[in-house]
Amino acid sequence: MRLTLGFSTCPNDTFVFDAMVHGKVDTEGLSFDVVMADVEELNRRAFLHDIQITKLSYHAYAHVARNYSLFQAGSALGRKNGPLVIGRPPLPASLSGTSSIAIPGRYTTANLLFSIFFPEAVSKQMYLFSDIEDAVLRGEADAGVIIHENRFTYQQKGLEQIADLGALWEAKTGLPIPLGGIAADRSLALPLRKKIDRVIKRSVVYALAHPESSAFFVKKFARSMEEHVIRQHISLYVNDFTVSLGEEGILAISTLFREATKCRIIPELPVDFLLEE
Repeated sequence: MRLTLGFSTCPNDTFVFDAMVHGKVDTEGLSFDVVMADVEELNRRAFLHDIQITKLSYHAYAHVARNYSLFQAGSALGRKNGPLVIGRPPLPASLSGTSSIAIPGRYTTANLLFSIFFPEAVSKQMYLFSDIEDAVLRGEADAGVIIHENRFTYQQKGLEQIADLGALWEAKTGLPIPLGGIAADRSLALPLRKKIDRVIKRSVVYALAHPESSAFFVKKFARSMEEHVIRQHISLYVNDFTVSLGEEGILAISTLFREATKCRIIPELPVDFLLEE
């Protein structure tokens, strides 16, 4: 059976999905038509409801939960890996309602966390995540919310940190930071969705046990990223929570949704948003 599968070109996603899309693990008869795109583009595709299995931001998921259910495997959660708010020195004393903020997409979890902790900063401009540093340097924005590998490069460009949204989240909740997950179209039969979840978990376990196996696929889409940055990126976003959310991961996601609902950023979610193991 062939299914459409969307994930980003970022090293953590290509690392996670390499084994299942290249037949290195048992896919239980499944094969995949792959759609690779920036996470905000994948978020938009989920709103269109035209990919059967897709990586997406938890923020975006909250808006499409009635059409998709979350898998236990494949998520990006962790500690000390949240989005950063950066700016040009001298840094602004505060981020007011008139501050211009570059964000990596309206439905990214980065924007969700920023909205929770800086509700007064409402003047936002959307950029491809990799363009935010340069937008801040050019003065198009007073500050930027950066994700992915830009965590490792902003200081080299002379930019400085204003806030660590992940650290703020951990201080507030004591929980890991939920960033993105994998979801499946609810029109797929429940046994099929559970099969896909098993295959994703198998792919993650294989990737962690054989990190060299995915090296070519990861490097192919890493946009000339330096090898040490690729390794940092993968180690930051692929961990035990990616294998399976577990109780702590589920609590972190539920808490994020509860906090965002209280702030009226997302709608109420259905009680069965997460696929049971």
